[in-house]
Amino acid sequence: MDTELTFSLIFIFFLLILSAFFSGSETALTAASRVRLLSREKEGNKRAALVNRMRMNKDRMIGALLLGNNLVNILSSAVATGVLIKVFGDAGVVYATIIMTMLLLIFSEVLPKTYAFHHAESMALRVAPLIHYVILIFAPVTEVVTRIVRWVLRLFGVDISKVTAGSHLELLRGAIEMHEGPEQEVQEQRAMLRSILDLADVDIEEIMIHRKDVSMINLNKATEEIVADVLNSPYTRLPLWKDNPDDIIGILHVKSLLQVLLNAGGKIEAIDFNDLAKEPWFIPQTTTLYDQLQAFRERREHIAIVIDEYGSFRGIVTLEDILEEIVGDIDDEHDVSVPGVRKVIGGAYMVDGRVTIRDLNREYNWGLPDEDYSTIAGLIIYESQCVPEVGQSFIFHEFRFDIVKRQRNQIKTIRVTPPERFIDAKD
Repeated sequence: MDTELTFSLIFIFFLLILSAFFSGSETALTAASRVRLLSREKEGNKRAALVNRMRMNKDRMIGALLLGNNLVNILSSAVATGVLIKVFGDAGVVYATIIMTMLLLIFSEVLPKTYAFHHAESMALRVAPLIHYVILIFAPVTEVVTRIVRWVLRLFGVDISKVTAGSHLELLRGAIEMHEGPEQEVQEQRAMLRSILDLADVDIEEIMIHRKDVSMINLNKATEEIVADVLNSPYTRLPLWKDNPDDIIGILHVKSLLQVLLNAGGKIEAIDFNDLAKEPWFIPQTTTLYDQLQAFRERREHIAIVIDEYGSFRGIVTLEDILEEIVGDIDDEHDVSVPGVRKVIGGAYMVDGRVTIRDLNREYNWGLPDEDYSTIAGLIIYESQCVPEVGQSFIFHEFRFDIVKRQRNQIKTIRVTPPERFIDAKD
């Protein structure tokens, strides 16, 4: 009897270890980072490749692990019940239930799953070869079980073959939001990564320089005046117009002008701007930033003229504008300072009406919507359904907007007071 009891206890202990192995393996294989495993596979790690192959058929993998886990759990409980019934009689059923529940819960579920969750990648790589054979052995049974499960679900109107786990972009966005580290550094990194993912969702019209703010050259002027205007401009590429400011006839590169001046010995009268003008590149305002970035690369261009659906001149966009959407403002020694955002007492901000919602959200994490407008002035006009007067105040999306300055029908300056939680975060 003592020998039989000893053997039974050893067997139960062995089954508990197997149960822990199956439980921990399930957690490790499902929780391990797919990105890191793919990276290791590309580096030549065969075990990482094996894990990735097994995870491609999750139904089969999970089915085999659960089958193995349930087999050992039920068997260990049955053996324990038999042993305790012989020792305590009918009361052994109660003792076996209590003892095995505690042992399985602590040592075969919580403990291995906790360890596996915190060491998912390393454990997944270690157990991968053994689990691969377990899957192969249980494959016939798990296939039958999987078919039965899907058939039962279909009876209730659920077809799991049509369910997707979500797009890769959503997974990336989630990973970006989980990024942690020094607050200022992390905020900048998050803003940059979000902007990269948004390139395909943002249209050119949201970041373009509006026509009234574009520096252009009037070819109706005298040659000396045109040369002076070009050399006094902080930009190297300038749109050219004649007779009508909305009629862009070309793009002038300052380097081309300087080359002509050098070849002509500095004789300004020898310059023919019509010959220097490069044919303008017109693009629709609905072009996405991603498509335009690719187009800039393919054409080796740095500037494009933005037009609306009627062919009217709306503004310009440059390669630098798109890059600034990713990395933030890029200032050099020739950039012109323009009114933008200035913090004032009380946690409020004096904001130029032309500042885009995207810039404000990226800088301060405000989360203001920008689906129907692109600038802060556009938000106020859209939400209020009017062109407000100076002194009027509005509260939209928990933010307070005070109209400080207006010029004709254009809102020039707005005092924006964010909710208390944003004031606390920045102060």
